[in-house]
Amino acid sequence: MSDPLDGERTVKAVHGARPVSADPESDIALAEELRAAHSREELLELATEHAYRDSAHDARMRRAVWRALARRFGHGVTIGRAALMKHPETFEIGDGVFVGEQAFIQGRFDGRCVIGSHVWIGPQSYFDARDLVIGDHVGWGPGAKVLGSTHTALPTEVPIMRTDLTIKPVRVDEWADIGVNAVIMPGVTIGRGAIVGAGAVVVHDVEPFSIVAGVPARFLKWRPGHGPVVEGT
Repeated sequence: MSDPLDGERTVKAVHGARPVSADPESDIALAEELRAAHSREELLELATEHAYRDSAHDARMRRAVWRALARRFGHGVTIGRAALMKHPETFEIGDGVFVGEQAFIQGRFDGRCVIGSHVWIGPQSYFDARDLVIGDHVGWGPGAKVLGSTHTALPTEVPIMRTDLTIKPVRVDEWADIGVNAVIMPGVTIGRGAIVGAGAVVVHDVEPFSIVAGVPARFLKWRPGHGPVVEGT
C-alpha cells in the first residue's frame, strides 16, 4: 500500500491565507504602559529579556515591546524567538507580519523601514533596513538578506571601512517572493509579483512578474500570463 506522504503534494497556504484579527485591547494598552514607564534603553533591555524564551507570555511581551518602540505596529504580528532589531523607532510594520527566529532588522537612526501587511520573514534573515520598503504579501525566504548601503572605498589611501557610507533605497514590491539565502544588493527594486531564486545575488532591478536566479541574478522567464506586450499580437 502506498504511503500518502511519499512524493510531491500540494497543500493549502497557511500564513498568506490567514485572516488577521485585531489584537486585544489589553495588548495595546500594555504597549502604551511600557512606552510611558520605560526609556528606550530600558525597553531594549526588556526586549532582550524576553527574546529567547518560548512561552505565551514571552511572545506577548515581544510583541508589546516591539509595538512600544516602533513608529507603527500592526495587528496579528508574530515575533519569533531571538529576532533582533536596531533602531526600531524607524520601523513601520503592517498587519499579520511574521518575523522568524533569529531574524535581524538593522535600521538607522535617520532611516526608514516599512514592512507591509502579511509579509512572511524567514528565520535567520538579515535586513540592512536604512531605506527599505517591502510591500504587502511578500515572502522572504530563510536566510535571505538585503543590503542597503556600501562604503565608497574612496580615497584608496585609507581602509575601506573608514570611507563614507552610501545609502541606497531598496524596494520589494507587493506579492514578490525572495528565495532562501538570496541577497538583494543596495539600490535594487524587485517588481510586483517577481520571484527571486534561492541563493541569487540581485544587483539590478527585477521586472514585475519575472523570475530571476543565479550569481549575479539573470532573467529566466516570465511568470505565466505576463511579459512584454509585442506590437501586432
